[in-house]
Order: sequence, then structure tokens, then C-alpha cells
Amino acid sequence: MPLKKITLLFLSFFAIAATAQRNIHCLIKTAQGNITVELYPSKAPATVANFLQYVKAHLYDSTSFFRAVRLNNQPNNPVKIEVIQGGEVDSTKAFPSIVMEHTKQTGLHHGNGTISMARTTPNSATCSFFICINDQPELDYGGKRNPDGQGFAAFGKVIKGMNVVKKIQQLYPDQQQYFKPPVTIYSIRIIP
Repeated sequence: MPLKKITLLFLSFFAIAATAQRNIHCLIKTAQGNITVELYPSKAPATVANFLQYVKAHLYDSTSFFRAVRLNNQPNNPVKIEVIQGGEVDSTKAFPSIVMEHTKQTGLHHGNGTISMARTTPNSATCSFFICINDQPELDYGGKRNPDGQGFAAFGKVIKGMNVVKKIQQLYPDQQQYFKPPVTIYSIRIIP
């Protein structure tokens, strides 16, 4: 093979590898304003890929933020957290659940603005995600919020629009965690 072709192949492979490791930005357009998140594929590749398959298929379009967990609306939980949750897709359109990349594995933590996958049991996350308000270490591996101690799969962070996240969390102060009407997510798109 000529040197020029070998060089081009090497450069192509290097460009693909470099692109795969770059952080990815997504714009979440909601009825309350826009939120920009940065995703970390080099640290949580399976979780980021899962989220992006919903983004690319436009399955998050017309979903909602439907849950806000505040310190005053979780009376039966001894371990309090603060998050907003959204992105529930019709179960007939959801992709299969993914293996959980917990925080012990990824090195990511549930700090203020972290975006993470919602789940019931380990390896059950599909589409629904949440965003942390303030640091939430009890959602990390070994945390006490979930009895199994596995935590949740953090995969990115809000880099713009935390004011919108906080606004959604405080929108219905007299309602319980699952509020009506939910806040529409118009779309989630990758920012080129």
C-alpha cells in the first residue's frame, strides 16, 4: 500500500477516535426555557450512546419534565434529594434497557447540574433522565437513596440553563412530586 494511502488511513482513524472522545452538547428546549447539557462519552459511553439514540430518533420530542423532587415533598424518604425528572417515552417506542455505568466505574458524581439516567433496579434504565439541583452524593455508588447502593448512571452536566431547571423544580410548590400539568420538552437536539 502506498505511503499516501497509509497516511490517509491513519489520519482517518485518528479523526474518528478523537471525535468519539469529544464531549457532546445537546440543547433541551422546554416550555420554561432552554437547557444546554454537556455529555461525557469517554467516561460513560454506553449511557451517552443510549441517550443519543433517543435524541437522534426524536423520541424526546413532545415528552415532558413530569416530576420535581424537593426537600418538602418526600416525607417518607429518610434520604432527601433534589432533582427534576423527564423524558419518559411511550413504552412501545423505548429501546431496550442498558447496563448501568455507575459512578464508581465512570468517576462522575451527582453534583449540581448533573444529568443522570432514572431507573428502578440496576440495569433497568431506558429513556427517563433527571437533573440534579445542588450536590446529591446519595445518588452516587454507595449512596443511601436507593436500597441496593448502586446509585445512578451520571453521564453529563448542565452548562447553561440551571435557572430553568430550578424554575421547573419550584413551579408547583403545593403539588406532590408528579405534577400537573407537566412541563413540555419540545425537543432535544445535538448542537453541532
